[in-house]
Amino acid sequence: MAAGLRKRGRAGAAARAAGRCEQWLRRAWHERHLLLVEPRYTLLVAACLCLAEVGITFWVIHRVAYTEIDWKAYMAEVEGVINGTYDYTQLQGDTGPLVYPAGFVYIFMGLYYATGRGTNIRVAQHIFAVLYLVTLLLVFWIYHQTCKVPPFVFFFMCCASYRVHSIFVLRLFNDPVAMVLLFLSINLLLAQRWGWGCCCFSLAVSVKMNVLLFAPGLLFLLLMQFGLRRALPKLGICAVLQVVLGLPFLLENPVGYLSRSFDLGRQFLFRWTVNWRFLPEAVFLHRAFHLGLLAAHLTLLLLFALCRWHRTGESIMSLLKDPSKRKVPPQPLTPNQIVYTLFTSNFIGICFSRSLHYQFYVWYFHTLPYLLWAMPARWLTHLLRLLVLGLIELSWNTYPSTSCSSAALHTCHAVILLQLWLGPQPFPKNVQRSKKAH
Repeated sequence: MAAGLRKRGRAGAAARAAGRCEQWLRRAWHERHLLLVEPRYTLLVAACLCLAEVGITFWVIHRVAYTEIDWKAYMAEVEGVINGTYDYTQLQGDTGPLVYPAGFVYIFMGLYYATGRGTNIRVAQHIFAVLYLVTLLLVFWIYHQTCKVPPFVFFFMCCASYRVHSIFVLRLFNDPVAMVLLFLSINLLLAQRWGWGCCCFSLAVSVKMNVLLFAPGLLFLLLMQFGLRRALPKLGICAVLQVVLGLPFLLENPVGYLSRSFDLGRQFLFRWTVNWRFLPEAVFLHRAFHLGLLAAHLTLLLLFALCRWHRTGESIMSLLKDPSKRKVPPQPLTPNQIVYTLFTSNFIGICFSRSLHYQFYVWYFHTLPYLLWAMPARWLTHLLRLLVLGLIELSWNTYPSTSCSSAALHTCHAVILLQLWLGPQPFPKNVQRSKKAH
């Protein structure tokens, strides 16, 4: 009898879910003229685009020639570890020494075995195709929660980018692996799983150091949510995970591991730069130019932290206090606060990067729709925003880069920064009321 009741309960729940789904689809059909402009239909449009991407990605793999760039070097570096070499200064591939942290080694060691010691490129391409689809699902779930971007924009984020498909399934770079972990981390933060979110963030950093561009935003969010004392354990998760992953290499040669995998002063080759082609090579390589970019980067981060991220009206030093002891009552962080802070933190770093190579496009490609549409700006119409997206895509598809393509890329970045800075002050209404009452 109890079993029968359970069966009827499950059947009733399934029927109710099916009814709600049918009702939602019927409503979507009646409002089909709004499907592409109303953010509440993000998941429906996303489902259609993901299905289309399955076919497009399969076609790309089987119809467009694979290009070898770094895959063999990755496999050679991993093979050195498999053969017992744990000194980072002794690990290298065809393109140079191993310069990625330990998480990269473990993940690509798995790919080494999954692809027959790195020889079965077609299997590797299909693995990266799955990685691409998982990335899209994670990104779409972020956009669904922020409810800011009209769904028609997602077509340009998916099907229209040749360069991103190339980076994932025709080049097999490690950048997409780092970014899928980063987007998983953001989804966990949005779900208020801060410990797990910090864990995944640290995993992403262990694959490639570019994820640290999100770190200022994450630190700000941790302080805003927890205050300094309660944020320290979350930061400890990030630090301890790096030590645990790197332990075999740290025990062998700690200086070699840290200097190779976290080399902040690594010199980039001028011939591969996408963003500074209009400069003379001597200026591009000069240390003063690098220090100027670093100063501009830190200054703009500070300005955004003071004027755009910090919204309570209190001194920014109040973030160090426990939230319950602040003058303004603590408010839960909204999805847009979390995403806006993290995406702008990364974007500022991209704008002042010493060099951007072609595979670095995925560092911020999937964040561009949010950066362009999150802040309402009358002077930046839908058409102008799409033009900015198109020019950015064209700049990244110009090979080799030219002075014009680099200048166009910086112009587009400047437009995005300007509208992020000039957009309306995003003070929550309940915070404003609390200030007046105080």
